[in-house]
Amino acid sequence: MGLSNTAVPRYYGAFRDAVLRGDIPVCKEISMEMNRIDDLIANPGIYYDDETVEGWIRFCESEMTLTDGSDLHLLDSFKLWGEQLFGWYYFIERSVYKPNPNGHGGRYVTKTIKKWLINKQYLIVSRGAAKSMYISGVQNYYLNVDTSTTHQVTTAPTMRQAEEFFSPIRTAITRARGPLFQFLTDGSLQNTTGSKAGRIKLASTKKGIENFLTGSLLEIRPMSIDKLQGLNSRINTVDEWLSGDIREDVIGTLEQGASKNKDYIIIAVSSEGTVRNGIGDSIKMELMHILNGEYINPHVSIFWYKLDSIDEVAYPEMWIKANPNLGKTVSYETYQLDVERAERSPAARNDILAKRFGLPMEGYTYYFTYEETLVHRKRDFWQMPCSLGGDLSQGDDFCSFLFLFPLSNGYFGIKTRNYISSLTLMKLPTAMRAKYDTFMAEGSLIVFDGEVLDMMQVYEDLDNHIVSCGYDVRSFGYDPYNAREFVERWIAENGPFGVEKVIQGAKTESVPLGELKKLSEERMLLFDEDIMSFAMGNCIVMEDTNGNRKLLKKRYEAKIDHVASMMDAFIAFKLNREAFD
Repeated sequence: MGLSNTAVPRYYGAFRDAVLRGDIPVCKEISMEMNRIDDLIANPGIYYDDETVEGWIRFCESEMTLTDGSDLHLLDSFKLWGEQLFGWYYFIERSVYKPNPNGHGGRYVTKTIKKWLINKQYLIVSRGAAKSMYISGVQNYYLNVDTSTTHQVTTAPTMRQAEEFFSPIRTAITRARGPLFQFLTDGSLQNTTGSKAGRIKLASTKKGIENFLTGSLLEIRPMSIDKLQGLNSRINTVDEWLSGDIREDVIGTLEQGASKNKDYIIIAVSSEGTVRNGIGDSIKMELMHILNGEYINPHVSIFWYKLDSIDEVAYPEMWIKANPNLGKTVSYETYQLDVERAERSPAARNDILAKRFGLPMEGYTYYFTYEETLVHRKRDFWQMPCSLGGDLSQGDDFCSFLFLFPLSNGYFGIKTRNYISSLTLMKLPTAMRAKYDTFMAEGSLIVFDGEVLDMMQVYEDLDNHIVSCGYDVRSFGYDPYNAREFVERWIAENGPFGVEKVIQGAKTESVPLGELKKLSEERMLLFDEDIMSFAMGNCIVMEDTNGNRKLLKKRYEAKIDHVASMMDAFIAFKLNREAFD
């Protein structure tokens, strides 16, 4: 067909017609991306060219194989993603130096240059959609079809995970089913001194996958800014950037190096994760601004598959919203088994909702289920007796205090007071900062100026808060780590009665954690602050072979965890129960 600024892309057109007929249900995010593609079609300055798209498809289906060695036939979703990546172009005018024919001197002339439109593509799609096979096809294409020398990088949370991405490429090299790979693999890797015609041109080596004909290299790098910055890699792929506890924006780091090249590509694929408010959520906030049209960036392609609501989990006909390859790369039975498991195993519920249906839940809930973290209606505990729990183990930049109010019928009311330094607040990622702003607005989080917290300033503010709220503190449980200065002043002003030291460990924590779990299951812990819901959602508990439990304060510096303070207050209450009679 050639270049056209009015043509509708072939595979997108078929997809759009199927959506309009009602054959394929799509989520809100995919619908917004379709609107962005329609804008590209209507834009006279943007051109569509099907030659590169069809060339990539022919290469994949004639040369590549699956990991098990069987022939690869590209899925419709792969063709849709690849068409969006390879099919769009625009033209710019640039001054280029042109030497004189005699070889002496030259002049600058203005030339019109054809450029790729899409430089970054984000794919957020559920587990089992063969995402790694798609990016493997893109990397393999540029390694062996592009005649220029390219440095290509792929990265994943672990090196072993990135090795899985190499498997179909290595299998394709071994099988050499197409004429191109038969030519590239003809020869011997040991032939280093004889004729170059007898040497192998494509091989898997210790460096990665090397094309000796062009000098191109595809290698694995660790998912770390230190290992990725300063590269000059043109084709880059990032796998599972949402799934784990990723703390660094490696996509931005790769872009800084890749942008040195004329036409670079970064493909970031992942399923949804259960780690909230990290760099992944910050990137998703930016993607949502692009989809909403608040931030115009035509160089980014976004395919974000998910269910629109948790209610749609009950309708199998809607599951294709989260996985466009459902029924092809993963069966409906697999999804049904996970749905049944989620109903019977609350600990696995959030992971299944995130990984299978693209529904991001609030933090890890391996101990407290989602329903247990929902806030109750607002309550006031003025002049009521309570037990205070304090966790100052992160006292240099964060302190947590919790007031536990014994109520009738075994219920407990909960209020919190928390302190962080302004330096800690400034260093937070965008998504986490937005979360902290809501806590500051509800009054449960106080920010003090400076790099570290002054424990005496914290004490005075907490004391004033107790007086203003009329709380009757009758016991105080504390974690001794970093609490000496605070506790000594508390004893000097309030006396030693009811002050209990709670040493962290399975021996101390196992029983009270079990009791608090039972109370939360029955919804007998009455908290009305979002910060407490947030902390309970982040609570992870380690359990040994004997069933002893211990709090795992994972990512403690980036999360607000008040479960430790609640446990301290609960233990102090149990040890001084007569004071509450």
